[in-house]
Amino acid sequence: MAKGGQLTTKDALLAAAGFRAIGCGVPLSAAAAVFINGGLGPKTIPENEKTPPFKLPIYVTNIHKGKHGSDSGVYDANGRFVPEKFEIFKKHARTRPDALTGKELQELLKANREPNDFKGWLGGFTEWKVLYYVCKDKDGFLHKDTARAVYDGSLFERLEDERKSNKDSTS
Repeated sequence: MAKGGQLTTKDALLAAAGFRAIGCGVPLSAAAAVFINGGLGPKTIPENEKTPPFKLPIYVTNIHKGKHGSDSGVYDANGRFVPEKFEIFKKHARTRPDALTGKELQELLKANREPNDFKGWLGGFTEWKVLYYVCKDKDGFLHKDTARAVYDGSLFERLEDERKSNKDSTS
């Protein structure tokens, strides 16, 4: 990470490499890096600062400014995790109390939509659908502890460790 909590183009490439490390294909990894850095970057740039074109920096100190509408509400406006709001599983997980099916995830996304917030709909849809695609189990369930790992920042490391472990056991 560059000085001042700024993620750079190099970090976008590392993000793509990170998606590859957890088992995502090249197209999803590249799209995720562009979508994440392209979507968050402009929102996090400090006032009175300009960035060169195509740099796509994300300023981590301003990451809370990247919050979009039509989300789960688990982060407050200042980017702090609100545990009470993480109870989305109580409301939407009906098949199993600790996991969401694809259909239940669709219902969660629909329930979180704010009127005419098309960018927020796209952001929420993309985030949750990629999470579901990458993390659902063999029976099609996205588990609560997996979603929680997104919010506490441990998911990617856990997925990479699982992938390495699976690779080692098949060698």
